[in-house]
Amino acid sequence: MAAKNELLILAEYSQDKIHPVVFELLNKGKELADKADLTLSVLILLPEKVDLSELIFHGAEKVYYIEDSAFAYPDEFLYKENILSFLKEHQVDIILTGASNFGRSLAPRIAAGLKTGLTADCTALDIDEEGNLVQIRPAFSEKILAHIKSDTRPQMATIRYQEFKKGSTDKTRQGEIIACQLKRNENPNLKQIKKLSNKEINIAEADIIVAGGSGVKNTEDFKLLKKLADLLGGQLAASRDVVDAGLIAKEYQVGYSGQRVKPKLYFAFGISGAPQHLAGMKEADTIIAVNTDPSAPIFNLADYGIVADLYQIIPEFIEMLKK
Repeated sequence: MAAKNELLILAEYSQDKIHPVVFELLNKGKELADKADLTLSVLILLPEKVDLSELIFHGAEKVYYIEDSAFAYPDEFLYKENILSFLKEHQVDIILTGASNFGRSLAPRIAAGLKTGLTADCTALDIDEEGNLVQIRPAFSEKILAHIKSDTRPQMATIRYQEFKKGSTDKTRQGEIIACQLKRNENPNLKQIKKLSNKEINIAEADIIVAGGSGVKNTEDFKLLKKLADLLGGQLAASRDVVDAGLIAKEYQVGYSGQRVKPKLYFAFGISGAPQHLAGMKEADTIIAVNTDPSAPIFNLADYGIVADLYQIIPEFIEMLKK
């Protein structure tokens, strides 16, 4: 019997763990692979030896890995060269990867190297009657859902963290874990200037988020929100307008063009509630909104609303927490 073509998940390993979006993609990938009669596989590039059996337990039939200390740093050039080299030796119909910051940077490079299409930030995936991947994502300010099919192969899509559910673990599952050879091509344009700490901004997994919008007047004032976030053991975040204005880095952005979050508690300070922002935080367990405009759309979603100036409310919160 001829070997099946593969549905390949490009797995991200960072901060000494496999990114949780990988397990969500395995759950969805199993459904798609069954429909399209494909082998569900994973490719992961590792800086150190890691137990990969969890990927098998979550549905992978084959796990390919390349282990080398060179992968300790997010060098898209090195990752791209190794992934493209791997793909030349395998029959892959579909490639899925998480829409993390690194995934968003890497996926277009892979697609360009393969001369294939890429649909970013999909919210749903399906297989049609002809075995094509149907890639579904919001368009025109989320007023419609676009259903996209690619004429080229492999078909590629990125999916945000928490878009799909993580499947159950089955420790009786059997699969193959296969070592692959490193292709070491140095990036002549990459220079390491300074090694930063492993701690990075990770609003997607935060239980408490303190977010600021256009009501925050300048970059310095975000320190006030950061102080509150630190006291609560939470994470600072922002809406798109203040990111576009250059008041805070893109990594803090919540919304359709930023990150989707599901915290237990979400503070929205000076955020009016544009649809693209609400799309990224509407599944928070509890939302507390503070805005001077009583007709701001954010109040329609909030569990608790305060019509007030954030510059009065936040200092009061801080003083209360200090007591």
